[in-house]
Amino acid sequence: MVRWCGAKPQLLLWALVLRAWGRCAGESAEKPAAIPADKLLVITVATKEGDGYHRFMQSAKYFNYTVKVLGQGEEWRGGDGFNSIGGGQKVRLMKEVMEQYANKEDMVILFTECFDVIFAGGPEEALKKFQKANHKVVFAADGILWPDKRLADKYPIVHIGKRYLNSGGFIGYAPYINRIVQQWNLQDNDDDQLFYTKIYIDPLQREAFNITLDHKCKIFQALNGATDEVVLRFENGKTRAKNTFYETLPVAINGNGPTKILLNYFGNYVPNSWTQDNGCTLCEYDTIDLSTVDVYPNVTIGVFIEQPTPFLPRFLDILLTLDYPKEALKLFIHNKEVYHEKDIKAFFDKAKHEISTIKIVGPEEDLSQAEARNMGMDYCRQDEKCDYYFSLDADVVLTNPRTLKILIEQNRKIIAPLVTRHGKLWSNFWGALSPDGYYARSEDYVDIVQGNRVGIWNVPYIANVYLIKGKTLRSEMNERNYFVRDKLDPDMALCRNAREMTLQREKDSPTPETLQMLSPPKGVFMYISNRHEFGRLLSTANYNTSHYNNDLWQIFENPVDWKEQYINRDYSKIFTENIVEQPCPDVFWFPIFSEKACDELVEEMEHYGQWSGGKHHDSRISGGYENVPTDDIHMKQIGLENVWLHFIREFIAPVTLKVFAGYYTK
Repeated sequence: MVRWCGAKPQLLLWALVLRAWGRCAGESAEKPAAIPADKLLVITVATKEGDGYHRFMQSAKYFNYTVKVLGQGEEWRGGDGFNSIGGGQKVRLMKEVMEQYANKEDMVILFTECFDVIFAGGPEEALKKFQKANHKVVFAADGILWPDKRLADKYPIVHIGKRYLNSGGFIGYAPYINRIVQQWNLQDNDDDQLFYTKIYIDPLQREAFNITLDHKCKIFQALNGATDEVVLRFENGKTRAKNTFYETLPVAINGNGPTKILLNYFGNYVPNSWTQDNGCTLCEYDTIDLSTVDVYPNVTIGVFIEQPTPFLPRFLDILLTLDYPKEALKLFIHNKEVYHEKDIKAFFDKAKHEISTIKIVGPEEDLSQAEARNMGMDYCRQDEKCDYYFSLDADVVLTNPRTLKILIEQNRKIIAPLVTRHGKLWSNFWGALSPDGYYARSEDYVDIVQGNRVGIWNVPYIANVYLIKGKTLRSEMNERNYFVRDKLDPDMALCRNAREMTLQREKDSPTPETLQMLSPPKGVFMYISNRHEFGRLLSTANYNTSHYNNDLWQIFENPVDWKEQYINRDYSKIFTENIVEQPCPDVFWFPIFSEKACDELVEEMEHYGQWSGGKHHDSRISGGYENVPTDDIHMKQIGLENVWLHFIREFIAPVTLKVFAGYYTK
């Protein structure tokens, strides 16, 4: 009795009313009838529509949820979220809208964040689990207490499951939700989670509103602090996120705090975005068909030559073979290397007749890589007619001339084609990040690189080659310094700035353990596509520019490219069409070198110039005497001996095995 005497009279009266309503509504030992799906209303808050919002709505549509969005068009005044508490604006909006549902006793409200939430189950499943909880209001549970850790002792003891309230998701009968939010009398930038927490930890209010937490994540899964608990489960043609600690399948997945990247990973699969039976189910979602347009979008191609790069003339020629109208292209070329100036000049003399606008920034400008990339991106940003910006590094070999069309038709704000180094797992994307923001291998990385899983993948890092919409550069990404952030490399700075959409991290930021996403994140999703074969990456390591024709030495670093440039196109016909000629016994003629290989070998020797003179005396050989003197230069003299021996093993030896049956060369 003493306990109740200390309570507020209004709260006691409301508790009695709710209890009476509960009995009238049919609370009994009998199993209650299932709540119809049309009695569930999802409410969320979105003052702006970002990529996360559209993903949320897409998942809601997949399960036929009815969603009411609050705050559209309003200015966000709920705090910055990343560096402080906040989010009260959401409660104020809920307070306003819930008045109309105050007397709808058979209606269930599910409130959730939207920018960092994905539905993994449908309304029937959510309602069934809610009814089974046997409470009027169920809040998401969290293993991390936020924002006031001093309140820990006031929480009820929980022996199994998560103890603390998370306001990112809750579900309850409309009258109960209404009475809770009507208590709000604070400011928009006050903390919503603290508001709900104080109600929950008050024993009287907790009992009056019949509140519990989803301790075992049956309905709501908050990922922060639980990244090692949740895995993907592929079963019966479907994909779900499963909490392995509690053996539950949450209905809504919330990437709260610093778990946005993990949520993006789950979003590649949930809800059934990619399944083992059907593959990518969203790859054709919201695409465009260029074959139906009369005028192609204008594309600015940013070309970056930031180090000495093998096979550069071929790379530049590929730009002119892209299957895209040349009148719709502009070129921005940054060349940092004096060594490549002759290649750039030769290309310009050729390309100026096909592409009307070519801007070249040479080594004399002495730009850093970040400055050059900022300049190239801004070249498109400042041009209202620039529909797309296609950034292309010189170490990318595009073998698919339709690459540009394919990426545009996929209709994403930022998308990159998958390119890898030949025979290696090195690629132009990362599937995950380490705690310090560097490379970490995601569970699906190898499968994506090797083509075992094919689709469009939301990833935290892309590089080397990517397409960005011009209107994205003029809206979400309108800052001009995207390739600079702290001490990061330019590519990492770009991706972090795109993910977080903020160019400076303020001082005294919360630790990863205390981060809560209370305000709408503005990050732009970055995608990698492996739906087509696009090309490969060159290795620029150990590229020696001291020779006359340096690419001749690339047989080890870039064997595929070396073969394409220097081996005769008809070489494979030796084995398929038997084109080997035999002009006389045991003498065989067959195609082996390209004309370019022959020319460059001769040029290399002429450049070296130290011919032997055709005399018997030859200091280059053991004993110093040549029986059959010739005027020559040895491969060893120009440092090409290892390349030559490897060439013999790779290309000559197979021919000897064909023409001399049973002979095996060393």
